[in-house]
Amino acid sequence: MTHGTVIFETITSEVLKDNPLHDLHTRRVPIYLPPSYGDTDIRYPTLYLLTGFTGRGTMLLNDAAWDENINERLDRLITQEIMRPMIVVMPDCFTRYGGSQYINSSVVGRYEDHVADELVSYIDQKYRTLADRDHRAVVGKSSGGYGSVLLAMHRPNIFGLMASHSGDMYFEYCYKEDLLGYVKGIKKYGGLEKFTQSFESIRPRDSSFRSIINVVAMASCYSPNPNSPVGFDMPIDEETGEIREDIWEKWLGWDPVYLAEKYADALRSLRLIYLDAGTSDEFNLQYGARIFAKRLRVLNIPFIHEEFNDGHFGIAYRYDHSFKAISEAMP
Repeated sequence: MTHGTVIFETITSEVLKDNPLHDLHTRRVPIYLPPSYGDTDIRYPTLYLLTGFTGRGTMLLNDAAWDENINERLDRLITQEIMRPMIVVMPDCFTRYGGSQYINSSVVGRYEDHVADELVSYIDQKYRTLADRDHRAVVGKSSGGYGSVLLAMHRPNIFGLMASHSGDMYFEYCYKEDLLGYVKGIKKYGGLEKFTQSFESIRPRDSSFRSIINVVAMASCYSPNPNSPVGFDMPIDEETGEIREDIWEKWLGWDPVYLAEKYADALRSLRLIYLDAGTSDEFNLQYGARIFAKRLRVLNIPFIHEEFNDGHFGIAYRYDHSFKAISEAMP
């Protein structure tokens, strides 16, 4: 088997400078170059691979028991001619709260602009890419799948192909359980303001912590409020557990199932929309994918939708399917 090369680029972001969370604006980004890259002068398609919540691109390179890391997977797929040789970019969009959802937020920072403008421009200038939308794909799992959908909706001039593995959709099912977990657990940490000041030092990090940090991260993206002491609004009443409908509506304004009609022309222009989710997904994302697929069908937008017998975790093997579909959809 032939092997590609992983290069680490240090990207200094202008749009992430002075971000409200004071996260570093210099990011370490792995770039996978296919095995033939150094032997030819041809140009290659690019694939931007987005990690899930609490992830960053370097984590895709980690060794995994009984499985391949991403460069091993790419080597195999390219050697076996299941996918065409591509340059694969693995962005770092981690934030203090665990993730950016790959969108622009006044609380978190301009991560959509960072990926779609800064990273794409940097990669196209430095590497031999086919620098057009028809040869540029965005793919991700979980929050990365969500980011792939939003980037394709907002930037169809940049990304002409999109794949979402178990992406966040239909927020009624995938987030409301954590909202209840937030209400049940936040008081033991002294309330929201105290939690946001010192959550990094909390041990042990039990299920209530995980629910709270997930809701905090999503609120920082979906319902920012510069007049709030923490910079964002929660869509649930901390005392009663009642949904705050005005804030929840702001969240739904970011839900792909409700955005499909608004961005129908952008979605229709894509060379590929690929969706999948496990039938036992722990966050109910199989239903979100089904609902989104139904919306696309009504709008006469072509797509591929698959389900598989598994849950939400340990499903990197599904990249075999999306990378193949992307290769076949590119000109």
